[in-house]
Amino acid sequence: MSVGDIFYVIAIVLFSWMTFAIVRGNFQRKFDKDGNRKEDMKDKEND
Repeated sequence: MSVGDIFYVIAIVLFSWMTFAIVRGNFQRKFDKDGNRKEDMKDKEND
């Protein structure tokens, strides 16, 4: 493998890890530990 190929593989791995971290953080902000939506995200009931 050339240096360019190694750099390419490292870039792909870092990009994948960063994408996973962003998506995981987004879901952690929207849901609690039990998997329920947080209060500000729940649908409002019609009165």
